[in-house]
Amino acid sequence: MRSLATPPGDRQSDGCDSGPRSAAPRARLRRESVGRATSRGAVASAVGLLLVGVGSSADATPRGPVVSGATVNSGRDVIVGITHDVVFPVTVTGSDDPGLNFADVDLKGPHGGFYTTDAYCETATACTTVFTVNAHPAAGSDDPVDLANANAGTWSVDALVDADTGDSVFAPGVGSFGLKRAARLTVNASPEPVAKGARITVTGKLVRANWDTYRYAGYTGQAVKLQFRPKDSSTYTTVATVNTSNTGTLRTTVKAVKDGYWRWDFTGTTTTGPAKATGDYVDVRP
Repeated sequence: MRSLATPPGDRQSDGCDSGPRSAAPRARLRRESVGRATSRGAVASAVGLLLVGVGSSADATPRGPVVSGATVNSGRDVIVGITHDVVFPVTVTGSDDPGLNFADVDLKGPHGGFYTTDAYCETATACTTVFTVNAHPAAGSDDPVDLANANAGTWSVDALVDADTGDSVFAPGVGSFGLKRAARLTVNASPEPVAKGARITVTGKLVRANWDTYRYAGYTGQAVKLQFRPKDSSTYTTVATVNTSNTGTLRTTVKAVKDGYWRWDFTGTTTTGPAKATGDYVDVRP
């Protein structure tokens, strides 16, 4: 797979590719010459019509494959931490008679984020490529990485698709997805055990992956829900909403009513994935 998160010159020493990588010459050359559905036989057909001086307008209309959409990671956000590569599929769908054959797929993100790869189509109407992204150096080295914090957000999908007939179509912006920084949450509820009606202090911390430093750091000013699940229930209910401090910490107090589990729940943002803390059990005594 060919990949590049930020074109050369946009990134400094904050973790970028060691050298420029771009779409293969084949894909780049064809994309310059193909805008919408075209037919490599269109020119020959036009010459033939001029020679015989006959032909309907329908016969002169170029025909080619149609791209109907693109699905990334089965419709889920792609969430990347700081320790492991993340592999995900992109499936481009469309149609042609007799069928689709090959697809070049580009992913484009904020601040020059870019990946590209290609694959033969597995069916006449679907072409699936696989991408690998990372935000960590190779083990034991300072090798550059693919992603910087500025690349997090909404990415778009461009596709150049070939049909079995030799026709091609370039479909820009045929899909989109979120490429987000991973988040983590902790929780602690105390004292435990606690007398019924007494106050419980619930603390925690929200952190997210920093793709520039390869560490997790506090996520400030974020609304996080405090939730409770009774001992004999499987459902959490939101009790309060608390904003994180300038270090990502959380703290509030609630009344102890019954035995159960307390947790923090963060729904995520446009740049950061969701996170839920594992419930902390508190024994409430009469």
